[in-house]
Amino acid sequence: MRQPQVLENAMNLTRRELLHRSAGGFGAIALAALCNDVDRAQASVTSNDPLAPRETHFPAKAQNVIFIFSTGGASHVDSFDYKPNLFRDHGKTITIDNWQGKKGEFHRVLKKPDWEFRPRGESGVYVSDLFPRIGSVIDDICVLNSVSGDHTGHDKATMGMHTGSFNTARPSIGSWVSYGLGTENRNLPSFMVFAASAPYAGAQTWGSDFLPGCHQGTHVVPGAEPLPNLVRATPAEEMQRSELDMLSRINRRHLEQRQADLALDARIRSFETAFGMQREAPAAFDVAEETNGTLDLYGLNRGDTTSFGWQCLVARRLIERGVRFIELIDTGSGSGSNWDSHGDMAAHGPLARAIDQPVAGLITDLKRRGLLESTLVVWTTEFGRTPYNLTAEAKGREHHHQVFSSWLAGGGVKGGMTYGTSDEHGIAVAENKVHVHDFHATILHLIGLDHERLTYRHAGRDYRLTDVHGRVVREIIA
Repeated sequence: MRQPQVLENAMNLTRRELLHRSAGGFGAIALAALCNDVDRAQASVTSNDPLAPRETHFPAKAQNVIFIFSTGGASHVDSFDYKPNLFRDHGKTITIDNWQGKKGEFHRVLKKPDWEFRPRGESGVYVSDLFPRIGSVIDDICVLNSVSGDHTGHDKATMGMHTGSFNTARPSIGSWVSYGLGTENRNLPSFMVFAASAPYAGAQTWGSDFLPGCHQGTHVVPGAEPLPNLVRATPAEEMQRSELDMLSRINRRHLEQRQADLALDARIRSFETAFGMQREAPAAFDVAEETNGTLDLYGLNRGDTTSFGWQCLVARRLIERGVRFIELIDTGSGSGSNWDSHGDMAAHGPLARAIDQPVAGLITDLKRRGLLESTLVVWTTEFGRTPYNLTAEAKGREHHHQVFSSWLAGGGVKGGMTYGTSDEHGIAVAENKVHVHDFHATILHLIGLDHERLTYRHAGRDYRLTDVHGRVVREIIA
């Protein structure tokens, strides 16, 4: 007869009281973790400005990052990892234990590089004829020839190179940098991504995932209108400012009634940033004021707004305006249009020509303006390509995640050197392995962030870019 009273009492319990009483106290434990997450998230919304400039963990070598990503898997043995024995042993059959992620015993035929290698600069670092312009600035570059990933698939490897997670969506490295350091210019996003077409893994490569949405990368599409809808609908700036102020007051009042609504807070902040971008972004994207000499440096024709040269030049202009992290993606995931040269390695030629001069021009321009010391320039790809193939007649190369090349320039990195080596044919790491987690830990270290301390609590756990791994490659730091 007391059952209705019990049900009535249960219905009158708050969710917090119900958790305290349920499951012999386990509910209280779950509640404590839940409230801790909510309290932390709420504090980031109400007490602190998530985009305010933050102190670094220790003195930083660099203040900004330009992260250049070549989609599809650029071949290390045809670009930066010189293997004389691969030329010598062309056509020989070898036995390998890993074929496209499958373990076993496989017989494959070695394939020599399609381009000759030459010592470049005063340092004499070998770079192939695929990248002669980048070779001309090699004294400012540290080449890593022992990078290694965990996956041989495009989408997983691309996600791993951007987020440190090869299988589960996580925040992008640009989002982590924005979260850790904030922004120096409230009129521009702290993290911007230039991509004519999305790479493998799509927008996950610049997503913020569980980090506050204001740290997500802003996607810029090269062209006549890189960011749509920047022209205000109201004729006067004062009128638009009044409208946005009123909207902000309504949204803030709405937010106060909803604990830790990070999506709403991100939307509010996006309105505020967009207002500033209407004034500052068009000027940053407009390179008309640049001299002919500067345009020539990037291989850019006046009026061009779609080439990789335009991306690189605008990246320099955004660095001057305080944008914290800029990613430049050269091609998308379309079949036959990127570095995924299964059929014929000759396809690497035009892809290299599209970025070679612009990237070299960017490094030269940053250096002559005194910006290279404070700007870390990164070039990478999701994996390399096999030094062998199924037959001697094969013209292409397959995916190769065991070892590949990436490089860093400026931002406190020693130039004119290589670090790490692959074996005699470029098949596996021989010395000083740099896993993707180590790569990320080193980038964070150079901008003053300890990868073990840069954490965010989500679902009861502290997450970080490098998960539970990562070693700073101190040997390359000046």
